Amino acid sequence: MRARHVPPVRPVLPSRSDVRYGPIMIVWINGTHGVGKTTTSRLVQPLLPDARVLDPEKVGETLMDVRPPLPDSGDFQHWDPWRPLVVETARQVLAFAGGTLVMPQTVLVERYWREIADGFAAHGIPVRHFVLHAQEDTLRDRIQNDAVMGPSTFRYSRVEPYAEAARTWLHAAAEVVDTTETPPEQVARNIADAVLQVAR
Repeated sequence: MRARHVPPVRPVLPSRSDVRYGPIMIVWINGTHGVGKTTTSRLVQPLLPDARVLDPEKVGETLMDVRPPLPDSGDFQHWDPWRPLVVETARQVLAFAGGTLVMPQTVLVERYWREIADGFAAHGIPVRHFVLHAQEDTLRDRIQNDAVMGPSTFRYSRVEPYAEAARTWLHAAAEVVDTTETPPEQVARNIADAVLQVAR
């Protein structure tokens, strides 16, 4: 029997020398709930060339739509499929479109972040990990006066876990951006400037 011709496998990601795409990168914006990740991501996106926003929460929402439901965990991040699916979704988007993905998502469990970061590293995808930080009284005031969501019991419940993660590992694993007295537009500019300075 004659062997069938097998076409060459396309690379997982477009070559970084491919002028169609430019640099491939993930800008992950971390921080507790209510600190301004979504707003900042939307402001950062137009400041970076070929950037798109990809919200990892949508992956969690897909898992939440599984019927019958997956075992209750209290948080979709605790489901084992969520972390590799986030990595694979980002990888596929970058393979298709190239450029930079801005990904806003709170991750306070160190093991989960390591799993995500290691997954990107295994595919050769560079990550800039930023943590938006605000002093606790400022953060609680923002949660209380959020014009879109209103006061959120869930957001309040994450203030102390964030503080614990910040003390023990999170701030050491990221570039911390203090937003306490800085307007969102300037926070976004600071992140974009940091990313572009290294990219040059």
